[in-house]
Amino acid sequence: MEKNKMGIYEKLLKVQMELKAPKNQRNNFGGYNYRSCEDILESVKPILEKNKLSMQISDELVQIGERYYIKATATLLDIEDNSTMSNTAYAREEETKKGMDGSQITGTASSYARKYCLNGLLLIDDTKDADTNEYKSESDQKEHLNLINQFNTLADETNLNREALYKKLGVNSNAELDNEKLKELIATMQKKVGK
Repeated sequence: MEKNKMGIYEKLLKVQMELKAPKNQRNNFGGYNYRSCEDILESVKPILEKNKLSMQISDELVQIGERYYIKATATLLDIEDNSTMSNTAYAREEETKKGMDGSQITGTASSYARKYCLNGLLLIDDTKDADTNEYKSESDQKEHLNLINQFNTLADETNLNREALYKKLGVNSNAELDNEKLKELIATMQKKVGK
């Protein structure tokens, strides 16, 4: 390699140091700002051009266990010597999501996976402060998924007729139950199985 010619790692470092991807989007319902995949791409394109780099993002649907995930891969290409480097991230497709059809659910998972593979490649820190609404919203979602998993496990152990329960509660699935209702149901079910 020529002495003055940078390799892909050095070029990537320059991109990572220069990139500013502000959180220009607003979630009014949750009361927080965020950045989208499109925001990151808009910010990084001129820096890639300046450093003679190109980027491609691809998606692939993969099945892991019984669930489907979108596997997104961001690949950086050095147009001077054709060297590449990649980063991959996964996002699970929800089985159902209120108000969304199948293509919207897949699109949401794709956007999420693409954003996080870019975050990893470009060193974008997307952590939240524990006292922000954004952190609380994400923590609530993680708790909700954990509770749904507990509920489903117990429902299988007790041979629970989910449809009858949902009808009684006026919902279509356990995903529509809030965390407090799920906790109550789990506590009741744990008593039945002696846990």
